[in-house]
Amino acid sequence: MKSQKKAYLFALAAIACWSTIGSAFKISLRYLDPLGLLFFSSFMACLVLFFILLAQGKLTLLKSLSIKDVLLSALLGFLNPFLYYVVLLRAYDLLQAQEAGTLNYIWPLFLVLLSIPMLKQKISLSSIFAILISFTGIIVISTHPDLTSHHLVSIPDSDRVMGIFLAVGSAVFWALYWIFNVRDQREAVSKLFLNFCFGFIYTFLAIVITGTFQIPPWQALTGAVYIGLFEMGITFVFWLNALRFSSTTAKVSNLIYLSPFISLIIIHFAVGEPILFSTFVGLMFIVTGIILQQYLKR
Repeated sequence: MKSQKKAYLFALAAIACWSTIGSAFKISLRYLDPLGLLFFSSFMACLVLFFILLAQGKLTLLKSLSIKDVLLSALLGFLNPFLYYVVLLRAYDLLQAQEAGTLNYIWPLFLVLLSIPMLKQKISLSSIFAILISFTGIIVISTHPDLTSHHLVSIPDSDRVMGIFLAVGSAVFWALYWIFNVRDQREAVSKLFLNFCFGFIYTFLAIVITGTFQIPPWQALTGAVYIGLFEMGITFVFWLNALRFSSTTAKVSNLIYLSPFISLIIIHFAVGEPILFSTFVGLMFIVTGIILQQYLKR
């Protein structure tokens, strides 16, 4: 099989897995709180990544880690998985899955904005215009405009406001994670494994401090295993292989924008949410702004 075909197969496998995660989050949160769900799913992710390293013969890389590497993973593990998923899962708890998942896709725009002060990158007026297009999507999703009624927008209640704030905040934490990750030249799977080990430790400590540990029902445990496998673990390896086999990064990276649209369909059938017109329109604004921003960057 040609390398580019392999790249597309790995990319589509990753997209198929990631497209189901919004539904898995929402269903699992019916039976377990966000911190508990992260505890079991991050533990599963650690196991998966350990066995991937074992299968690839890369466990020896962990022996050559310096104190600086360990401290960096301690920082990155605090951002992701701990802080990122605690905030994101709470957003899923407060919002509809379609809203929380769609708002989280704004992270590439925060990556651009945060790169200005942190990486000393410049931004053009056309890039600012692209960012404003995406932020229009946030407003559309948040206010549910209805052109057929006398009330053009609906004012969100306090829980929705908090959920929107958290969903957008999770995108900020994800962007911060990738900015700190830019200069980390360690092998990808081994550093991700170490990050998740620290993330699991932070989650364990948070559960001990808050006294919220509970034995989950089988539905929650099944969901946590699924999330650990297909959101935090093996899917990342699928995506790395897609990038490795592809002749250019753009050929597979643009496919990622299929994920939020597929996710809406899966959410509708798996979770039972009617897909709101405002969610679809808001998603179109967000994706259009991101693609335009990437085009202008090239």
